[in-house]
Amino acid sequence: MAHVAEWKKEEVKELKSSIDQYDVVGLVDLENIPAKQLQEMRRTLKGKAVIRMSKINLINLALEDCNAEKTNIVDLSEHMDGQIALIATEMNPFKLYKILEDSKTQAPAKPGVVAPEDIVVPAGDTGFEPGPFLGELQQVGIPAKIDKGKICVKKETVVVEAGEEVSKQVAATLSRLEINPMEVGMDLKAVYEEGSIYTSDVLAIDEEQTLADVQNAFRSAFNLSVNAAIPTDETISTIITLAYTRAINVGVEAAIMTSETSEPIIGLAQAKMLAIASEVADTPGAIDDELADKLANVAVAAAPVVEEVVEEEEEEEEEEESSEEEAAAGLGALFG
Repeated sequence: MAHVAEWKKEEVKELKSSIDQYDVVGLVDLENIPAKQLQEMRRTLKGKAVIRMSKINLINLALEDCNAEKTNIVDLSEHMDGQIALIATEMNPFKLYKILEDSKTQAPAKPGVVAPEDIVVPAGDTGFEPGPFLGELQQVGIPAKIDKGKICVKKETVVVEAGEEVSKQVAATLSRLEINPMEVGMDLKAVYEEGSIYTSDVLAIDEEQTLADVQNAFRSAFNLSVNAAIPTDETISTIITLAYTRAINVGVEAAIMTSETSEPIIGLAQAKMLAIASEVADTPGAIDDELADKLANVAVAAAPVVEEVVEEEEEEEEEEESSEEEAAAGLGALFG
């Protein structure tokens, strides 16, 4: 750099210092951002990120000088299109991208700018009274008419398609309609972190969908760990509980008497015994008096439920009869 101006040397030195100081370094496009909005964005990022505007060739030199310490950072040079500035921060790339996107604002379309997406004029009342503006709308291809003393757009109309330039006449019409189709803000072109380069399309994630995907992955991993009996801090309690429950079930089914299984085993055996006894209860001498008493107690315990059902059915029948009588009386009164 023997023949390089001194101020350029100092600029590269300052850029290199910012790159060395922060773990996350990126490039932002400041094209078409008004000075006032740029100042507001700087205030928003104060204490969170450093923005340094410079010539592209000087930023490239600084990146090359830092490539030994920050492997692959020179690859940021592949994303130098636009009015580029360097941004350095300790925030992770995804958080940085979200902050920059949230800071963007709507702005009028200027003549000559390229529409990033279709510019649409909605149907409905424009708020303007009949006059020359009706002709202006029609000249730019917007179908309009007079309705109830106001100029109205007949149907939703695309006045500029994505990728096309906005003409002076369309820009003036959109401004009068107070339609601000342009989004103004810093476009994060690419970010470097720990040897990797992240472009904007990678950083633009759907937070809700990503959270749902992570939750589903956790549930799947949890279930796999439990079913495969792989103990972790999260699954050990569930694995032990499941193993205990299965052991009790095996003990009961196999009639292995333990302090935990004795009660359900006896209860199950008694239930089976009563079921068999009820099948042969009508055969003389098939069961003794003690067993007959137990069967009778079971029948008595179940009897009130039957009575309640019978009572409910009787009440329903009475209500139906009463309703029929009332209906007959009403018809009689109607027809005399």
